[in-house]
Amino acid sequence: EPLFEEFVDFDTFSKSDFRVVKVKECTAVKKSKKLLQFVLDDGTGTDRIIFCVHAFYEPEELEGKTLLAIVNLPPRKMMGIESCGMLLSAIHNVNGEEQLNLVMLNDAIPAGAKLY
Repeated sequence: EPLFEEFVDFDTFSKSDFRVVKVKECTAVKKSKKLLQFVLDDGTGTDRIIFCVHAFYEPEELEGKTLLAIVNLPPRKMMGIESCGMLLSAIHNVNGEEQLNLVMLNDAIPAGAKLY
């Protein structure tokens, strides 16, 4: 499949706020079979909640990890709680089965660092 169908101009791209986040807590959402709830340090001093697909990781594997998030998406209610952003991940196929890998960064990068 093609990587893209249309170009995004630089001004549109530059409106996206990509930030380094540190996973403070990660729990399976009790009423869902496929969601994890992340409590993240995004460098602001206020915890950020983001939900992500559960099928590929166990919560305990992710605590303490350094991830990449887009933080200026409009909040979206999931399971009655606002998810404030999106964790970036790579999706690929292994033996015909879709796999998801969260983008993990070097732990030396501080929470809140902006990506350009």
